[in-house]
Amino acid sequence: MKKDKYSVALLGCGPRGRDHARAFADNPARFELVGICDKDAERLQSVSSTYEGAEPYTDAERMLSELKPDVFCFATLPRIRLELVELGVRHGVKAIAYEKPMATSLGEARRIHDLCEKAGIKTIVSHQHKYGNHWLRVKEIIDSGDIGEIHTIHATAKGWLLQYGTHLVDYMMFLNGGHRGTWVVGHVHGKEKLVDSHPSPDYALGQIEFENGVRGILECGSLAPDQPGGNSFWMNVGATVYGSEGYAQVIVGSGWQASTRSSSGLIEGSGGFDVEHDQAPYIRDLADWLDDPAKVHPCNGDVTYHGFEMVMGVCLSSLERRKITLPIESCEPIMERLKSVL
Repeated sequence: MKKDKYSVALLGCGPRGRDHARAFADNPARFELVGICDKDAERLQSVSSTYEGAEPYTDAERMLSELKPDVFCFATLPRIRLELVELGVRHGVKAIAYEKPMATSLGEARRIHDLCEKAGIKTIVSHQHKYGNHWLRVKEIIDSGDIGEIHTIHATAKGWLLQYGTHLVDYMMFLNGGHRGTWVVGHVHGKEKLVDSHPSPDYALGQIEFENGVRGILECGSLAPDQPGGNSFWMNVGATVYGSEGYAQVIVGSGWQASTRSSSGLIEGSGGFDVEHDQAPYIRDLADWLDDPAKVHPCNGDVTYHGFEMVMGVCLSSLERRKITLPIESCEPIMERLKSVL
């Protein structure tokens, strides 16, 4: 049933938690932040004092039990995703919003997906960069047909696979009209980042075939190419879509460019990751989905799980030296296997 405002309880008062809190506050007609939780009392006080009416908590279970919010949002490290989703399910929330990646293992990701699907809980994951004007402009050029029939998407990031790879496969699907992958092949090397909070090989190279025949090439990590203007971790990222009559490219640190059938040469524009701009519409679309099940959020849990499968498929292909057909049936600990062989 549609509500004027949906109540929100937030766990995590670090930088990304603050971003989420601000985004909910930037949609005051649709959301009310009723509770904020963090174990660090000083950090909790700093954030909760900013939002009038938001009760401070140091225990998430107590917060959900007492406030019974519509939405549970958490911004925490990925190793505790599953237990927090289980907490939200247990307390009957309508929606869960959380950070990428959705898990650190395929087994946990599938458990999260299945739990929420069974409980009828809507989930969204923070692949919100595609709300940026530069991503939207490139999407508009592709959809207009001005680069002809697309055949290849090459997406790269200096960030490692579970830091940035799930972003990139999500944006490949976005730029490719929502088409999903049918198989992946991959190569990975380096084990330094396998003990990171976002465990990944140091470098991963994957090829994806999408159901419409478009090929995706994914590069993440130490050997990925530098992008123009990529002078920081989150900006050293790009995605280029090649068509039969031109190309269109997002360069996260310095905007977009394209050469199209009608452009008579290079055209370009500005843009860059801007959390204050991108986060608010990402959150607003959750209210629309809660209002109307037909207005499915573009960062929904189903598409996110498929993207996570593709990322893990790159690693599994490298381990087993074979093409991985999607969906992946097994839930083996792929990253743990990599630690023993790299």
